[in-house]
Amino acid sequence: LPAAEVTFRTPCAAACIDAMREAEPQMCVGAGTVTDIAQADEALRRGAQFIVSPGLSTPVVAHILEAGIPALPGTVTPSEVMAAEALGLYVTKFFPAAQFGGLGTITALSAPFRRHRFMPTGGISPHNVRDYLACPAVIACGGTWMVKPQLFADSDFSRVEQLAREAAALREP
Repeated sequence: LPAAEVTFRTPCAAACIDAMREAEPQMCVGAGTVTDIAQADEALRRGAQFIVSPGLSTPVVAHILEAGIPALPGTVTPSEVMAAEALGLYVTKFFPAAQFGGLGTITALSAPFRRHRFMPTGGISPHNVRDYLACPAVIACGGTWMVKPQLFADSDFSRVEQLAREAAALREP
């Protein structure tokens, strides 16, 4: 995969960013589930190349943008999209996609916000990712089916690699 997001839902997130940047220098590695400035600073210290947040916090987004890297806050309502665009952001996370109406909501939001692009996460699977990617308002999708915690607990990295390759192949029509 060309990019990976390491979520700050685990205490080893920062170390994972270090390890991934070292092991796969060509991969774009970012930090996800960043909810405050302290987490953003830790991600920046570790070399995150983008930062994703589940929601839109103006202070957090401003801090990330001041550091000169892309911020992808979560937006699911017209007001949140407008707030993101007021900060100069025209690409945002759409989370949790399944719970907020998925493609139907993205399509509805893209009517008044024609320049805006969404990166849906939450409920994305091998069964629906192609449908999302076919939508002109979707720039990318995030999924976790290829990085299940049990695979790491079992050190089954060959299975993780296999699932990542299969996920990358899903980009093709």
